[in-house]
Order: sequence, then structure tokens, then C-alpha cells
Amino acid sequence: MTDSTQRIAPLTHLTEDEQMLKDAAAEFADTIIKPKVHEMDEAAKLDPELIKQFFEMGFMGIEVPEKFNGGGGTFFMSILAIEQISRVDASCGVFMDVQNTLVNNAFLRWGTEEINDRFLSQLSTEKVGAYCLSEAGSGSDAFALKCSAKEDGDHYILNGTKLWITNANEADIFLVFATINPDAGYKGITGFIVERGMDGFSISKKENKLGIRASSTCELLFEDVRVPKENILGDIGKGYKVAIETLNEGRIGIGAQMIGIAQGSYDAALAYTQERKQFGKAISDFQGVQFQLAQMATELEMARLLVYNAARIKEAGQPFLKEAAMAKYYSAEVAEKLSSMAIDLFGGYGYVKEYPVEKFYRDSKIGKIYEGTSNMQLQTISKIILNG
Repeated sequence: MTDSTQRIAPLTHLTEDEQMLKDAAAEFADTIIKPKVHEMDEAAKLDPELIKQFFEMGFMGIEVPEKFNGGGGTFFMSILAIEQISRVDASCGVFMDVQNTLVNNAFLRWGTEEINDRFLSQLSTEKVGAYCLSEAGSGSDAFALKCSAKEDGDHYILNGTKLWITNANEADIFLVFATINPDAGYKGITGFIVERGMDGFSISKKENKLGIRASSTCELLFEDVRVPKENILGDIGKGYKVAIETLNEGRIGIGAQMIGIAQGSYDAALAYTQERKQFGKAISDFQGVQFQLAQMATELEMARLLVYNAARIKEAGQPFLKEAAMAKYYSAEVAEKLSSMAIDLFGGYGYVKEYPVEKFYRDSKIGKIYEGTSNMQLQTISKIILNG
């Protein structure tokens, strides 16, 4: 029998290194990002100086081994940092999320030593990456790709378009999924590393979005872009494995972004209700408001535990598909709900841009859409539980 005084460490228990990174990300968000949030949201653009600071702080290569100039950290550490950054600005949160959980993770898992020496070293220190899968006709049906790659000697020639590409304006390195054989379906998909400045490659329309406005979301055009064969990531025809397995990890990153939004909403509401006075006392003294705050705190903790659990399981090398889908689905629900409740608690002030909660609400909506819609997460969960 075990000693009854022993306690199992909760999911929220952090190691010393994890706590240090979390604290560094929180301080960076509060002192460096927060003063720029409103201006970046209005301009729909990240501050270029801020992008440099992300690299200087080591937030763009958290998991990358030190031999590739990275931080040598863990996946869970990336999740902690994304959460803390998103607590202040979800645009900055997804900026570093895509870099760490999608682009860097794809290279870490599928890149050769030579490829990683060339590209991961740059991604860790100076160059932003973009993950390019979606097209006009391939959203939830991710592998209905039309972007083509035709072999030509030592190169492949890419033609087509990509839509909804996060970090497109800031990126120098683009992981592009194209099909080398449309008749082979998903078995023809291959991952190509496209670099800014390659002939025929251009960044087109920038979307004017409801939320995460400072995060660039653009259309990409490929017109006879010659990509050398050494820029293939993973095996030819196995790009679908690179894409789907990386997206499974990326969904946990979006979960971290969503609990960051939920935490920011809750923090703002808690502080405001203790300051705002009506009928001669703070509105937090009213039981109705207290119950709303208690509900917010409880649902936030539930979402955080799901996200942390998925991250810990992934990090342990165990199957985590169901847990990642649950984390993304529920955290998106909670972010939207809590940001809406925060607006209600702020009253009329919640509806104006002088206060942060209207932005949290706008930013939360994307959580149900990108990197797999909520319906797709529910489909994944149901398939797994029905098939045992």
C-alpha cells in the first residue's frame, strides 16, 4: 500500500525549467507586448521590432536542439509560452504557435540532418516559418489539393495557390504541401520547402479579419516555382503523414492559445468587478456576479487541464489524437464563452475598444475554425471512442 500522505503531482505542476520559461513569457507579454496590442490590432500588423524580440528571447525555437541554435526545451514548454503570450495578445500567440508546434515540429520529425542544419538554425534565430496546406477547395478536406509539383531534373516545378496562410507576410521559409500525382490522391502529396524570393513565388491578398488581426493571413501564388529536390521534407508521396501528424500537435498549440484568451478574459473581468461600484458597493459583492466568476474560473481550469493533459501525453510518446481533439474543441468553446461573459460583466465598457475584452471576444472565434473546425474535432473524437 502507498503512504496516504503521498500526493500525485497535478498536471499543472511545473518543473523549474518550465516555471522559468512560463515566467519569462508572462513578463515579456505584460511588459513588451501589452503596450503594443491596440496599435497592432488597429494596424492589422505585427510590430517588426517585436518580431526581433521574439527571436532574442528564444521563443521561436523552444524545442529546437541547441546544436541548431534552439532552446533545447520541450513541447510542453512551448505550450506554456503560447498560453502566456495569448493571455495578452492572441495574434502574437499564434505567431509563435505556428513557428513552434507546426513548422519547427515538422522539421524536427521529418528533416534530415542537412535540412535541419540549413533551416532549423535559421528558424530558431532569425527567420519566420509558415505552414502552407489549405486551399480554396481543401479546408476540412485537407488532402483535396490542387497545388501541383512536376518533376524536372533536379527540381520540382510548383504551380497553384494556397489560402489562409498564417505568418505569410513575415515568413521567409514556407513548408508547402503539393501533389506530384493527382491520381494517387493523398499518396501523391509531398512537402516542399519554399524560400522567399524564389522566382514565381509571391504573397498575394492579405485577409481583413474579425480577430487576431495583427497576425497576417494571406494567399500565396506559385507560378512555375523551381524547388530543388534537396528542399523536400520527408519522403516523396508521404507529405500527408507530415501534414496530419504535425497538425495533431498543432491543435494542442491552438488549445494553449484559447486558454490564454480565456485567462485574459477572466483576469480582466475579475479585476473590473472588484473595482466597479454600483448601489454603493463593488459589483463583485453581488452573489450573481460571484457565481459568474466562479463558473468562469471552473471552466477555465477544465480547459487548461485538457490542454496540459494532451501536451503531457504527446511529450511522453503516447497516442494523443483523441486528447488533442478534445483539448482544441473544448478550449475553443471556453474561450468564446468566457470572453463573452467578460463583456457582459463589463457592461457598456465591454463593448468599446478602450477595454480589452471586446478584442478577446473577437480573437476567440477563430479557435473553432482553424487547424480543424470544431465539427472535425468532434468527428475525430467520436470515431476513436466508437472504435475503441
